[in-house]
Parts: sequence; C-alpha cells; structure tokens
Amino acid sequence: MSDVLILDGGMSRELVRLGAQLRQPEWSALALIDTPEIVRDVHREFIEAGADVVTTNSYALVPFHIGEERFREEGEALIALSGRLAREAADAFTARKVRVAGSLPPIFGSYEPQLFQPERVQDYLTVLVRGLSPFVDVWLGETLSLIAEGEAVRQAVADTGKPFWISFTLADEMAVGATDVPRLRSGETIAQAAEWAASAGLEALLFNCSRPEIMASAVRVAADVFKKRNAKIAIGVYANAFEPLEDDGAANEALHATREDLTGDVYCDFACDWVEAGASMIGGCCGVGTDHIHRLVRRLKA
Repeated sequence: MSDVLILDGGMSRELVRLGAQLRQPEWSALALIDTPEIVRDVHREFIEAGADVVTTNSYALVPFHIGEERFREEGEALIALSGRLAREAADAFTARKVRVAGSLPPIFGSYEPQLFQPERVQDYLTVLVRGLSPFVDVWLGETLSLIAEGEAVRQAVADTGKPFWISFTLADEMAVGATDVPRLRSGETIAQAAEWAASAGLEALLFNCSRPEIMASAVRVAADVFKKRNAKIAIGVYANAFEPLEDDGAANEALHATREDLTGDVYCDFACDWVEAGASMIGGCCGVGTDHIHRLVRRLKA
C-alpha cells in the first residue's frame, strides 16, 4: 500500500480547533476574511501529518455562502488568497513534494442536485478557475451530486492544461450491507458516473462527504467499469465522520455532530477496505482531522 496517495482531511473543524470562527452564511470563507494565517496553519498541519495533497479552502467561496454581491466584488481576490495560502504551505515543506488541489465546489449548494443551473454554472466556475489557476497543480471538483456538475467542471478547466479530478458524494441512505446499488445523491448510479468518467479525460474519480460504510461498494463498481473500458483512471475516497443526517439533509448548515465510534484506527480499517476494493487515493472529509491523516500514513504507507 506504500504507493497510496494521501489526501488531507476536513478543513472546518481544524480551523475551529486552531481558533478560527465559523458562522453562517460565510462558513469556512470567514477564516479567509478574518484569520487567513489559520488557514495556512491548517494546511501546514495536514502536510506535517503526511498528506501528499492539500486542497484549497475555496469550497465556501460561492454566492450560496458569501452572497452574490460579495462574490462579484471580492470573490476572485478571496479565491486567489485561498490558492496562495495552500501553495505557500506546500512550497514551505521540502521533505517531499506536496501538490495543491484547487477545490471547485457545487456552485448552487451541497447535496442539492435539484438546484443545479447549467445555464449559469460557468459564470461562477470561471471566476474560481481564474483565481486559483496560478497556484494549483490539479483541479478537484468535489462533493458533486450529479454527473452534470462533473461535466461543468470538465468544461471549466478544459483550457488550463492542468489535470482534473472529480469527486462525487453518495446517497447515505444506502444501509450497510444493503443490496441496492450505490448511487449519487441525484439518483444516478456509480456505474453511470464511472462510464462518464471513462470518456471525460479526468485523471481520478473520487467519492467524498458520505458515510465510510458505503464507499467500498462504490469503489468496486467504478473499478469494474474502468477495467472493462481499459480506462487508466485512479480511484479515491475521502469519507466524512458525520452522525447520520436526517432526510439526507444539506451539508454546511451547521457544525454537524461527528461519530464517536469513528476513531482514527476505525477509519483506517475502512481505508484498508477501500484500497483492497481498488482505491489508490485516500483522505478525509468533514470531521476527519490531522490525527486521522497521521494514522492513515502510518497504516497505508507501512
């Protein structure tokens, strides 16, 4: 497992742990506005824990969080700041190469596939791509709920010359051991998403911000599609540590409770299952912190 690429973990709780304030509607964008040095410190701590990739704190830099007016007036500058802070943290670490992934979030709200607006999405993605381009090594469209969001990201980064990864969030209601096929929150199947990925030119397909129990089945489905298509696409996982959300509720509405049972060692057990199923990129999403990443490195790089 020594060739597994280690991603970083969730940003919000680490910001709070180091003293940043989070509140709605700005959420993690507030740290960029008020305490950008803490954002850099979180990146640094993830790198010191062993992450090979850090992701820009640009997830909340959309009108849904900072408002339409602020996005138009200050959005690009804040987006560029998020990229520069991640780049500075990565470049300051000389023991190994650390890459920066530019986070391209769901523009119209997390876990909200029904809100997607194809006619407007590029207006916002263009600003994110322009602001992040000088600082990132790879694009990461993350927590996407439907294939059309992934396609929008593909179009937005097509002319940048940088590789791109797409990470979908899965429907959490699929119970452990259920016979139902794993699906995106839109209802589209993992097989459909993997078929799209096989023809879209992306470097990696990932699954994030869902329960760890459902990830292995998604990895197996994607790996099977890629094998049949002879597609050389990496597969990754970074699950969240949320307590189950009622009615598949929206993310980022508050600092959700996290599972007490999902210790670092337990998370590593899940990660080993994901690698066995075919994943080669492992990290963490909401509620997965630097300790989890440190334990992943010790377990998966051994």
